Amino acid sequence: MRRLGVAALILVLAACTGQPQEPEPTRASTPGAPGTLRVLAGSELEDLDGVLDEVESRTGVRVQLEYVGTLDGAQAVADGTAEKRYDAVWFSSNRYLGLVPGARNRLGAQQKIMTSPVVFGLRQSVARSLGWDARPVAWSEIAQAAASKKFTFGMTDPSASNSGFSALVGVAAALSGSGDALTTADVAKVGPQLTKLFSGQALTAGSSGWLADAFAQRATGKAPGGPVDGLINYESVLLSLNATANLPEPLTIVYPSDGVVTADYPLTLLTSAKPAARDAFTRVVDELRSPDRQREIQDTTRRRPIDPTVPLPEPLRGRTLVELPFPARRDAVDALLTAYQDEIRRPSRTVYVLDTSGSMKGDRIAGLQAALTALTGADSSLSGRFARFRSREEVTLLAFSSTVAAPVTVTVPPGDPNAALARIRSAIEDLRIGGDTAVYRALDRAYALLRTRTSADGPVTSIVLMTDGENTEGPELPDFRRTFAGYPAAQRAIPVYPVLFGESREAEMKEVAGMTGGRTFDARTDSLTTVFKEIRGYQ
Repeated sequence: MRRLGVAALILVLAACTGQPQEPEPTRASTPGAPGTLRVLAGSELEDLDGVLDEVESRTGVRVQLEYVGTLDGAQAVADGTAEKRYDAVWFSSNRYLGLVPGARNRLGAQQKIMTSPVVFGLRQSVARSLGWDARPVAWSEIAQAAASKKFTFGMTDPSASNSGFSALVGVAAALSGSGDALTTADVAKVGPQLTKLFSGQALTAGSSGWLADAFAQRATGKAPGGPVDGLINYESVLLSLNATANLPEPLTIVYPSDGVVTADYPLTLLTSAKPAARDAFTRVVDELRSPDRQREIQDTTRRRPIDPTVPLPEPLRGRTLVELPFPARRDAVDALLTAYQDEIRRPSRTVYVLDTSGSMKGDRIAGLQAALTALTGADSSLSGRFARFRSREEVTLLAFSSTVAAPVTVTVPPGDPNAALARIRSAIEDLRIGGDTAVYRALDRAYALLRTRTSADGPVTSIVLMTDGENTEGPELPDFRRTFAGYPAAQRAIPVYPVLFGESREAEMKEVAGMTGGRTFDARTDSLTTVFKEIRGYQ
């Protein structure tokens, strides 16, 4: 239950010590036990639990999936951390992994299990008004319509989730018009058109599943912020939304005529795997690729079968997809991700509401300071590089205990961010401990700081709330609930992302996240460094 990453990959380089932290198994089994295939996987594969139970019953092999995000996964494979705990990896694609030095030679046999293209889903009425329900549409037309405010859409962060990553690569490749693999020169050329497209992005996330849930919640009025018109996501996710979400109107799925990038989910043996694991891998792959399991995968996940003898459902039959080339060099991918974060996407504005009460003394405040400092560029891992504070981003640190301290706000300028990042680091180092815990007083202050500074096409605005205990001073949750209800609509659309830590009240934090359209993150089992990087996918 962790995030997807640029291709949905692995372990997060966590903790205040900077050491890797092991992900938690969700299909519990003793690590290395006979009859177990230990697999590092993208979190989107959680929907395969039923299929994998059937695989176990037929093969005797328990597939133990442990979930993580992409860039961290690539790092773990490349530096050899993954092979110490896992026999195989299973992400939505190995394309990026194959570009990372040190990772390619650790990948052994691989078999594609299923596919799902990353496409565009648009509310039926909007698609009809644009004429996109009856004729081919290219990415350039989609970008121009977004720039003209003809629709809004959601997409995952491409440095945190493979669906967003695949979409970004695909759109850039299509707009370049070269027909070849994207280069760094192409990235610069297509930047203005990409900026047009992403001016219409109204919803972001670090997970394809959470993005789909948030879209449905807003469409049905169960979350603040108002409905979003469309989603760039896996075809399987869009089909599932249409089938199960009870949306006010279905999504029309648009397959851009100039091409898409398709996830092919290769189950991949690590070269370090022992003979018993190799045998288990073969048995699992054979079963997953059997016609019965392929039909089950299609029926339960709505991904396309890799077996051509298994018929596609009616809406997908006879549809030809143009597959766009993936970049052949990592420098092109890195340039694209950097341009997206620093130049193309809407900038971010975040208030970090930070508990500095007496209970945070010692390791807790040290962990918080290390986690925030990592975002200023101190974390040089693959995921850390793209989780740092971005150009044009406004960062506010709002410390609280019994009272709320004066906010410290820094905007990271384009070009040379070093001075701004140094000011943020200095403010982090200056955090002082003492006093009680006035959670809701601080949260109301955070909203007040943003009250007159929010617009539909302005920065992506959010609040991160980090506390290690229950509220002991000032207004309580019912008071904040009433206060929140009186905020202007634009303020109610600002999500809060509470971090569960120490003795913080889980039920209260989940309610705060729910009423504001945010989600909780758990730092009781993960390090704060890991969690703060994960939150970046939602900002």
